[in-house]
Amino acid sequence: MITRSAAQLAAALESGETTSAQVTEAFLNRIGAVDGDVHAFLQVDSDGAMAAAAASDARRAAGAAASALDGVPIAVKDVLATQGIATTCGSKILQGWVPPYDATVVARLKAAGLPILGKTNMDEFAMGSSTEHSAYGPTHNPWDLDRIPGGSGGGSAAAIAAFEAPLAIGSDTGGSIRQPGAVTGTVGVKPTYGGVSRYGLIAMANSLDQAGPVTGTVLDAALLHEVIGGHDPLDSTSINAPASGFVEAAMQGANGDLSGVKIGVITELGGDGYQAGVLARFNESLEVMVAAGAQIVEVSCPSFVHALAAYYLIMPSEASSNLARFDAMRYGLRVTPDGDPSAEDVMRATRDAGFGDEVKRRIILGTYALSSGYYDAYYGSAQKVRTLISRDFEAAFAQADVLVSPTAPTTAFKLGEKLDDPLSMYLNDIATIPANLAGVPGMSLPCGLADEDNLPAGFQILAPAMQDARLYRVGAALESLLTNQWGGRLLDRVPELGGAR
Repeated sequence: MITRSAAQLAAALESGETTSAQVTEAFLNRIGAVDGDVHAFLQVDSDGAMAAAAASDARRAAGAAASALDGVPIAVKDVLATQGIATTCGSKILQGWVPPYDATVVARLKAAGLPILGKTNMDEFAMGSSTEHSAYGPTHNPWDLDRIPGGSGGGSAAAIAAFEAPLAIGSDTGGSIRQPGAVTGTVGVKPTYGGVSRYGLIAMANSLDQAGPVTGTVLDAALLHEVIGGHDPLDSTSINAPASGFVEAAMQGANGDLSGVKIGVITELGGDGYQAGVLARFNESLEVMVAAGAQIVEVSCPSFVHALAAYYLIMPSEASSNLARFDAMRYGLRVTPDGDPSAEDVMRATRDAGFGDEVKRRIILGTYALSSGYYDAYYGSAQKVRTLISRDFEAAFAQADVLVSPTAPTTAFKLGEKLDDPLSMYLNDIATIPANLAGVPGMSLPCGLADEDNLPAGFQILAPAMQDARLYRVGAALESLLTNQWGGRLLDRVPELGGAR
C-alpha cells in the first residue's frame, strides 16, 4: 500500500479498493515504525489526519470527492502555518507556537481533502543545505542513515523516500525542494515565482521563497501542483493565472516521446567540482533523451558563475530584515535575564537562546550588506547580477525549450562532514540558485545511482517563467524512459528501514 504513488492511491480510492482511513492509518503506522531512525517529522497529527480521512471517505461514498487527490495523505514542511498544529520553522524561537490560521497552501490542501499527517523537519528558518541546522536534530537520508537528506527541506524529501507519506510540500529559496530531491531519489518542483501562494509561508527571503511539490513521481507532482497553485489575493506577489495543464502535460510526456524538443545543456553547470558519478548519470540521461527524439544544444549563461555570490548577499539581506520580527514581544520564545532587564536586554537574550549559529551567521552577513556605506557595493551589486542572470535565461530559452543540468554537484554527503565549513555547504546549491534569482520554474527527478557510493543523483530541468507545464512534459518523458530502462522506479530500491511496506 505505502509504496504506491499518489496517483495510484487516488485511483484505488476512486474504485473503492481501499478507503482514506485505511491508507492514512498505513502511513501513520509507517511513521511510527521508521521515523525514530529517519526523523522526517517534527509533529505528527494522527487524530487530525484520521478525522480528515473519515470526512474524505464520507464524501467519496456520497459521490462528491473534493478533488482527484481527495483522501490521499500529505506531509507539510514546518515553514507553513497550520492552524491548530505547532509551526516552528525548525527553530527554538518558535517552539510550541500554534498559528491561529492556515497558510493558503494548507487551506487548499484541506479544501481538496488531503489528510495532513504532520509537519516535516527543516533547517532552521530554511537556512541550510543538509537539514542538520534544525534546532530539533538532523533528518537522516533513508538511502543511508549516516548521510544528509539535503536541505533545507530534507524532512519532506526523506518522508517520501522512506514511504512515510505519498506526497509532501516543501519550500525552495535556493534549491531547498530540488536539492533534497536529488539526494533522496525523489521528485521536487519549484514553481514559477508567484505561481503558488506565499501567504502563510514564513519568510526567509521574500523575493526568492516558493512553496512546491515533493513527490515520488512526476505525475504526482503535477497533481499536487494543480491543487496548491493559482492566484491568491492574500499574496501581493501571486500571479493572476490558473494552475492548470500540468497533469495533461505529464500524461502527454509519459509516452516517452521527445521529438522536436530542444534541450539546452548549461555549460556553466557542470565539469570541475561535480562528482564523476553524478555527471555520468546526467550524460546517460541526455543520451536517452536524444534516442527519444530530443535535440541537444549547448547554451552558455556566463553570469551564472556569479549566482552563488549574489544569492548569499540578497538572501541574508532579506532574512535579516524578516527575522527582526522575532523580538520576544509578540509571540514565540521569551528569555528574561535576571535583575531589571530592559526590552532590549530581553530581545538580546531571547535571540541568543532562540537562534542557531547558521541563522545568526546569516543575520550578521545580511545586516552588514545592508548597512550604510556598503549597500551599493554589496546588496546593490548583487541585484545587478540578478538582472544579468535573468537576461542569460532569456537568451538561453531563445535557443532551447528547456534547460538542463545536474541538480546537485554531488550525492548525499555524511552527516557532520561539512558543518564546520559553511562555504562548502553553500556550494551544494550552485546549480539550483539561478532559477530562484530569476523566478523561473525548476524540477529535479532521479536519474540513477552514482558509481562511487550507489546513492541517487538528480537531473534538473528548467523552463521559462509561467511555462511550468514544460517541466512536466519533459520530466515525465525522461522518467518514463528511465523507469523502463531500470525496470521500475529508482525509489523502490531504497533499503528497507523496518516495518511492513
